[in-house]
Amino acid sequence: MSFLDQISSPTLLIDEKITRANIKRMADKAHSQGKKLVPHWKTAQSHEIGKWAEDYGITEVTASSIKLAEYLCGQGWKNIHIAFPFNIRETKRLDRLAEKQSLSVQIVNPITAKHLADNLTHEVGFFIEIDAGYGRTGVHVSDFGTIEEILRASKKSNHLKFKGFYLHPGHTYYTADKAGIYDQSKDALRMLKTKYQSEFPDLVTRIGDTPGCSVMEDFGDVDELGPGNFVFFDLMQAEMGSCRKEDISVCLAVPVVDINLQRKEILVHGGGVHLAKDVLVDEKGNKNFGEVVLLNEKGWEILKDRSYLKSISQEHGVIKASDSLLQSVKIGDLLGILPIHSCMTADCMGAYLSLDGKWIDHAEGCH
Repeated sequence: MSFLDQISSPTLLIDEKITRANIKRMADKAHSQGKKLVPHWKTAQSHEIGKWAEDYGITEVTASSIKLAEYLCGQGWKNIHIAFPFNIRETKRLDRLAEKQSLSVQIVNPITAKHLADNLTHEVGFFIEIDAGYGRTGVHVSDFGTIEEILRASKKSNHLKFKGFYLHPGHTYYTADKAGIYDQSKDALRMLKTKYQSEFPDLVTRIGDTPGCSVMEDFGDVDELGPGNFVFFDLMQAEMGSCRKEDISVCLAVPVVDINLQRKEILVHGGGVHLAKDVLVDEKGNKNFGEVVLLNEKGWEILKDRSYLKSISQEHGVIKASDSLLQSVKIGDLLGILPIHSCMTADCMGAYLSLDGKWIDHAEGCH
């Protein structure tokens, strides 16, 4: 039975071949420069896809929350890093997990460091998150007072172990000058490593963002790479030049429920609860919530004449359709939608259907 025969409502499809190619490409890039790839698993959030990653020498992952870390525990990862400024209300939960799983957290202030030092009963590693220009979170790269206060607090505990510095240059999403941002980021991490390596000879530096890690070829003396979205990619990444549309490895299968030939629109069952509401806006101000692909027995085909979701509500999606698409589709058919932001779409859907008809788990719930 074809995987298409299993679909009656919005369903997130995954192409294992493309996903594996994406993982392998990034793993090869890291390996060629002597870097460790520690992917951010907020995109895939899956045990099964984690097994695929292991085939390419990946032994550690990053989680976006303690909830995701908990889901990933017991799967053989050498370490799971929680890359979010640690929430001290979750200390007991962290301590329980650390009894059986190697974990590390992100610290951005001395209060958190002191709380963990006073309350942990099992070993937990930590990175100090550094802000070198993004401005979302982290200790400013020149704020040595705060860095050293965090380090002093951690030394009062045998259970809180400093691992190094983590930097997420998220502003690569908003500028074409990714090389400039990476030069700034590499300089920041090099300076910190030089300053603190004599006291902490084993410290490592990690940088993580998909746009930069996808296009950059020289990561200097950074030790570890931690991108996440590269596992699936999406239209936002394609727009920024991180990938081709052919590299996007997930798409949302949606049923056609109505066709309006006068308006050249197709109504589908697929909306904000399936795709989230991330949007791209073109130079004319047109909103794009996802682009249409044609589904077939082998996966999907990118259309020569572009059709796209012009609007979405909770369950509805309205496609602005090309003439060729209108001529080929009928009510009851399935269309595919390449997501704007694959991480959010996967989170909304909570499971994947592979092209060989198997359900693949996701932390938010599986079939």
